[in-house]
Amino acid sequence: MFSMIEVRDLTKRYGSTLAVDHLSFEVHPGVVTGFLGPNGAGKTTTLQIMVGLNRPTSGAALIGNRRYDQIRYPLHEVGAVFDVDAAHPGRTAFAHLACLAKSNGIDRSRVTTVLEQVGLEGVAQKRVGGFSLGMRQRLGIAAALLGDPEVILLDEPVNGLDAAGIRWIRSALRGLAAEGRTVLISSHLMSELAVTVDQVLVIGKGRLIAEMSVAEMEGQFGYDVLVRAPRADELAPILVHLGATVTRTEDGDLVVVGVDAPAIGDAAAAASIPVHGLTTRSASLEDVYLEMTDEAVEYRAVQKAVH
Repeated sequence: MFSMIEVRDLTKRYGSTLAVDHLSFEVHPGVVTGFLGPNGAGKTTTLQIMVGLNRPTSGAALIGNRRYDQIRYPLHEVGAVFDVDAAHPGRTAFAHLACLAKSNGIDRSRVTTVLEQVGLEGVAQKRVGGFSLGMRQRLGIAAALLGDPEVILLDEPVNGLDAAGIRWIRSALRGLAAEGRTVLISSHLMSELAVTVDQVLVIGKGRLIAEMSVAEMEGQFGYDVLVRAPRADELAPILVHLGATVTRTEDGDLVVVGVDAPAIGDAAAAASIPVHGLTTRSASLEDVYLEMTDEAVEYRAVQKAVH
């Protein structure tokens, strides 16, 4: 049975600033769980507490029912990547991993294994200072896998990666979860994780906003209808009268919420207003995420409604 992560009533204060506010959740084996929230939501602080880099004001973060500092050889149980620049630039990839292996009683042969696993065997003797961001991300993953751990924690693992790098990390994480491991990855961008994660934990201002599957998140909010009409200015108030919320796009089209496409078509026909297009659109995961975290975002654009 693989270890799970339990966060129990976790609170962290920095003076008068409340970074984590009575946060509780569980992360289970066998799925990729996304830890989502705007910048400053408390994600990194929570992850740091999980691996003993920070102390909670109250509450606890447990891995396999233990605090991280109670694990004698942590790399055997928890693999974590919080900083892809942690490796000394003057060391080779092999030397960096060999030092980590020695500190946790891991056989040196394991270094070669994980370098092959992440596709860096060809640059094992190259200095890390010459690595691209994508190569450093791969080296970080190799370090996390070094002790063949049950739990993998990654903080913003796809930041700055190109499409090939994101595709590789996505495949690697899904493979680890398929083996039954517990995988938790944080990000402030839903778009980066939409096709990677199975479960989502959404936090804002240090509090849990939502805990659900991706499928549940997709169905959390409704849809709108994009209306293309040459006399949109005349149609908009008619739809508002029907109870719709109507906004305008930069192209002059109408975005209608609260009235479905057939009703819009009937209303336009009754008013003899031609309609060139009616497109029903479901909310994307990014839309749902932004809606959920709206109150936790410091700066946001405002779209003017049509009255």
